[in-house]
Amino acid sequence: MTDFSYQLYSSRNFPPLEKTLKMLAEIGYTQVEGYGGLFQDKAAVDALKAGLDQNGLVMPTGHFGLDLVRDDVDHTMYIAKTLDVDGIFIPHLAEDERPAGAAGWAAFGRTLAEIGKPYLDAGYRFGWHNHDFEFSDIGGDDLPIDFIMQGGDALSLELDIAWVQVGGRDPLEWISKYADRMVAAHVKDIAPKGENSDEDGWADVGHGVMDWAAITGALGQTNNKYLVMEHDNPNDDARFARRAFESVSNF
Repeated sequence: MTDFSYQLYSSRNFPPLEKTLKMLAEIGYTQVEGYGGLFQDKAAVDALKAGLDQNGLVMPTGHFGLDLVRDDVDHTMYIAKTLDVDGIFIPHLAEDERPAGAAGWAAFGRTLAEIGKPYLDAGYRFGWHNHDFEFSDIGGDDLPIDFIMQGGDALSLELDIAWVQVGGRDPLEWISKYADRMVAAHVKDIAPKGENSDEDGWADVGHGVMDWAAITGALGQTNNKYLVMEHDNPNDDARFARRAFESVSNF
């Protein structure tokens, strides 16, 4: 875990993409993580690939919408092959699409595993990226995230650790619980309560309330391969990218 990645969604409000890629390479990033808005068609994918090559960057992981991976396997495969992706992660489920109760989440986990079969058979890692709702109490010992991961032994996890904490859970506990199934981790931070309202309450990594020194130490004891810096709404993406890189380098 010496190469740092950057979720390009963090810079979606700071176009153009070419500028972002150049900025990241100059800071020292070697990897990025793409998201659905960059994958609209083959021309967009090819342009992204050219930009990565020009700046010496690679894209080992990406966020792919559930509709895309389910309904358009050919285009998903084109994206993954063209960009040399290792891990395909489904990043979200809209509130009106979320199951109710244990049985619903268990069924969703099985559906996710079934959707992932073509990609797993092709040699890609395939799995889930969480927010906070997967850590809600639905009665019983298991949470939605548990039922998702129980859907299939081959499913991988990209753990968004700040969302675990927002969901009221201990990140270290969940890092340990899924140590063998983690492929990537989102590295983001939470501002002290009442601060950074213009950034939706998020903070630059190492400048918030999360204990990233302990967290990165715990990640080192897992199968995690990728550290992906993310800020959901920075007011200065270059500042965030630089400070995140510096903080995690020090950890």
